[in-house]
Amino acid sequence: MTSRPGTVTDGAFAHPALFYRGRDEFLAGTVPFVLAGPDSGEPVAVAVPGPRLALLRDAVRAASGSTAARVTWIDMSEAGRNPGRIIPGVLRAFSDRHSAARVRIIGEPIWPGRSPAEYPACVQHEALINFAFAGREATVLCPYDTAGLDEDTVADARATHPSIVDGDGERHSAEYAPGRVFQDWNRPLPVPPGIEATPFDLDSIPAIRALAVRRGAALGLGAARAGDLELAVNELAANSALHGGGTGVLRIWTEDGHVVCEIRDAGLLTDPLVGRRPAGMSTEGGRGVLMVNHLADLVRVHTGPKGTTFRVYMRLRSGT
Repeated sequence: MTSRPGTVTDGAFAHPALFYRGRDEFLAGTVPFVLAGPDSGEPVAVAVPGPRLALLRDAVRAASGSTAARVTWIDMSEAGRNPGRIIPGVLRAFSDRHSAARVRIIGEPIWPGRSPAEYPACVQHEALINFAFAGREATVLCPYDTAGLDEDTVADARATHPSIVDGDGERHSAEYAPGRVFQDWNRPLPVPPGIEATPFDLDSIPAIRALAVRRGAALGLGAARAGDLELAVNELAANSALHGGGTGVLRIWTEDGHVVCEIRDAGLLTDPLVGRRPAGMSTEGGRGVLMVNHLADLVRVHTGPKGTTFRVYMRLRSGT
């Protein structure tokens, strides 16, 4: 494994994918990257799923306890459960806190066990990092467990990262095409059969907020999460009424351990980074979508000439 991933850059920003198989290759590709941060004067954050977070933290601590103490450690399986909040809530949050320095971040948003519903949002997130960080002083290294991920996922990684790091070193990715990948995964979201649709306009938003709370509770959401769903519905319905043609349609159902709430309207979403910028940098309508990304366990989006669909997933769990 190379010890210096991130040397292939697009201007100030570097976004390499680290292909690894097993514990040893993971550590060989990540530990030197972390340890080099203090020597370079670069703040370091690590956002990977819990088991690998503990593995890497222990390895860095064994090599340099002082370095480990200075790293920001984040469990990506929680902070990045909704891929839509990784850029504003993890990557940009850390980068903006250290705006005077170049930062280095390890971020693993795709791992074996991600659900089929989550994966399209993950791929679009990886594509959008390249646009969200264009010109910024940062290196974001994204590990991929090639032993546990299928070939299509690895192919998508080659297309969303300008460089690849593996046992042979680092090289440019000939397949790099993040804009194409983002559009490829901008796929229609079919509605399950038999789901009731409730139309709304600006005047009826209070009524559909109340409906969302009732339906969410009836489907198993606790009071706190039903309140989060109410906030999400309010923000998305307001966007539909103000920017999406004036009207929309609400649907709610359960799917794979989640309450799913969908809002469709006739608008076209032209900014792929809407809801992914920190609040101070968001454009018109973006603050509401940003809030939804932080509230939800998953947000899926499809937009096109016939309209836009936001699909919000709230995980069912006890005590919420």
